[in-house]
Amino acid sequence: MTTKEYQEAVDWLFVQAPNYQIDGEKAYKPGLDNITKLCAFFDNPQEKIKCIHIGGTNGKGSTSNMLASILQEAGYKVGIYNSPHLIDFTERIKVNGKNCNKEFVFDFITKLKTLPNDILPSFFEFTTIMAFEYFYQQQVDFAIIEVGLGGRLDSTNIIRPLVSAITNVQLDHQNILGNTIEEIAREKAGIIKNGIPIISGDENEVVKNIIRTKADQNNATFIDATTFSSGLPSDLKGNYQQKNIRVVLALTDELLKLNVEISEKNITDGLLHVHENTGFIGRWFEFSKTPLTICDTAHNQAGLEQVFSQLNSIDCKKHVILGFVNDKKIDEVMSLLPENSTFYFAKPSIHRGRHPKDYEDLLINAKIIYKIFDSVQEAYLSAKQECTNGEMIFIGGSNFVVGEFLEKNLEISR
Repeated sequence: MTTKEYQEAVDWLFVQAPNYQIDGEKAYKPGLDNITKLCAFFDNPQEKIKCIHIGGTNGKGSTSNMLASILQEAGYKVGIYNSPHLIDFTERIKVNGKNCNKEFVFDFITKLKTLPNDILPSFFEFTTIMAFEYFYQQQVDFAIIEVGLGGRLDSTNIIRPLVSAITNVQLDHQNILGNTIEEIAREKAGIIKNGIPIISGDENEVVKNIIRTKADQNNATFIDATTFSSGLPSDLKGNYQQKNIRVVLALTDELLKLNVEISEKNITDGLLHVHENTGFIGRWFEFSKTPLTICDTAHNQAGLEQVFSQLNSIDCKKHVILGFVNDKKIDEVMSLLPENSTFYFAKPSIHRGRHPKDYEDLLINAKIIYKIFDSVQEAYLSAKQECTNGEMIFIGGSNFVVGEFLEKNLEISR
């Protein structure tokens, strides 16, 4: 297999299998019938691995990778399934911080062409079974599985995990999951299974009660992670990570009850070496110190509110690069924008990327200093040129904006 053959196979998968990046909500296949058939075709690898299930609106990736880092410090072989990827497809499936083998990906995509006609998987369904099979072949001790979208009808919900967690519930993907926090919470709570402990990290009593009620209905132990004391340092520097760390501590506590050997040192070291152990980036990620350049994948109202609040706490002028996809309610973002900033709005280079000219009326009404660019890289180069001593750059608004920025610039900086 050549690099060209691998890329052609991945490109084919993006085109052939409906995926959220291109098709939006049309790529979402509610129900588990298809993934059930798909897993059966591959002899149900998900039943042969020990899984931990992580759902929620924000913080799934951070929580998953912090837990993986702790388990790796304890000497375990850990698989982790995250989405979306930032730079390369293989980031979605990792074992002990190493991306999935490209040869395996190529061979697995080739098998897609031999599926029975009654199995027509979406992109996410196919990557989910790919992760299960890879983790089984790699004989991982634990596989940490991140929910893709929602929970109840998400294709990852075919697993029966050791423990599950819901980091929080916020308004996001309302066109699919519901228009209220209560509706979305019920969808997220759909990952709760009979007798499997469920950890809740949300501080909202309404959300807690929905998750607790669902847990009671399933004879599942409900654990409120907000009662755990945190304050432990991590190399993931976003202020919001303290909430995720409480969920991680609750998860490790449940694993300890299952006789998984994890020491206090494993926990502290794991939290301090997430980047090194898992290769996880993109969450309050310090790309450079001169000028200070931070990127963060927060993309919904709740996530951006926390990130912009942290930006406001930094006493300097900011050059803020933002871009959005078509389904983003940009008017909600305008009211959150950080102070003392010049803004550079760019179109993410994906099919669903929205050109800033489409929402320029909102920029004018917001009375901000802004420029518009056709690409994220153009915006970054302009911001870098205008950024003087003591000022900083921020890149965000979408996973795709951060991914595009890192793809163009990460290797150059190393």
